Amino acid sequence: MKVLQDIILKYGKKKLNFNIEEVKIKKIIEANLINQSSLAEITKKALAEPIASNRLSEIVNEGETAVIVISDLTRSWQKIDQFLPFIIKELQVGGIKAKDISLLCAGGSHRPHSETEIKKLIGEELYKNFKFIDHDSTKKEDLVKVGVTSYGTEVIVNKNILENDRVILTGGIVFHPLAVFSGGRKSLLPGTAAYQSIMKNHSLSLAEKEGAGIKKSVASNNLSDNPVHLDMLEAAKMINNVDFIFNVIPDGRGGISAAVAGGLFKAHQKGCQITTDLFAKKIDEKAELVIASCGGFPKDMNLYQISKAIINSVRAVKKGGYLLLMGQGKEGIGHPEVKEIIQNCKNNLEREMLLRRNFTIARFVGYLITSKIEDINCILISELEQRQLSTTSIRVVKTLEAGLEIVENDLGKLPPAYIMPDAANTLPIE
Repeated sequence: MKVLQDIILKYGKKKLNFNIEEVKIKKIIEANLINQSSLAEITKKALAEPIASNRLSEIVNEGETAVIVISDLTRSWQKIDQFLPFIIKELQVGGIKAKDISLLCAGGSHRPHSETEIKKLIGEELYKNFKFIDHDSTKKEDLVKVGVTSYGTEVIVNKNILENDRVILTGGIVFHPLAVFSGGRKSLLPGTAAYQSIMKNHSLSLAEKEGAGIKKSVASNNLSDNPVHLDMLEAAKMINNVDFIFNVIPDGRGGISAAVAGGLFKAHQKGCQITTDLFAKKIDEKAELVIASCGGFPKDMNLYQISKAIINSVRAVKKGGYLLLMGQGKEGIGHPEVKEIIQNCKNNLEREMLLRRNFTIARFVGYLITSKIEDINCILISELEQRQLSTTSIRVVKTLEAGLEIVENDLGKLPPAYIMPDAANTLPIE
């Protein structure tokens, strides 16, 4: 008698069910859950128990100025408007007045915010009472050169980092295909850096030899010899006036699971370990079939966002195996430069050459997608059209059943599968 298991996978804003024989499930790869506290409780606890640092209120002095560096609206999952008041209170307890506290948005090379977006990012109350500065990576008069790393990156950052008495970095920690982990030092480079500094740093991801693609060491969960991360680290050590950091870690369900605060390097290191413990999942071997969901909206709103799930789930697929990924893609490809590098190049060598000539993060993401699926069969369950991805090996179908039928027809059977309900957040590791 066949025993069926009901699996729920998110697709856009929907939850879809499908039944699969239990014997056909190799493993369900999902994040570990921890006891959930409110973000207020998590924030207060982290600020009260800083790592390798005194409390923020004990560091600052009356009459000083402080800048709090925050992420932009593309990182709104961090719930910045909810934790910022607690950090500001710490500064005020230490004697810094509201008029001497500014908020610097570390948008890297992203566009500036509209007034409506700023209010959404930090909340109406903070918008009314504190100075908000949108970092502009191309505005030369607001940028100051600090030095040059051993990798040849000119470290040029927003002058507000250097002109304030106190600098507090905030952000969030998740796996990152370039920087290994986001958060910590990433608020400085790329967050508050000049455009040329950002692009030089990110271009370190490419192998020295043309045609060799992306360096093997540039991968999530590899801090030891990733040049992009190490370059960021060097830059952060040059900018030696960071007093304190506060970073949140998601729970994979739209909330926050934990936070770390304290010294830039030690607190971030602890946050990276928590992220690994929660979201890096050990697998004994790769599988012939992986059935995955990005985790629903907004993680599958376009191909640019879907890329995170592709990069993670591919790690569980055998060479020549199949990835069935549910990613709605209601907004299409999502970035003109992702579209450009995918559609205007016939193969990955052409994409690599374009990237070497004119490196941007969006082009890198497009190239990363197509290079990561070179050795597997990728079937995307999506509202994207096949013609939009005709220059890639990705096959697009409209239902999971249609994808499963392709696998059965190709292999003659459905092999045991890994199931990844939230592939954008979960990282399989061997």
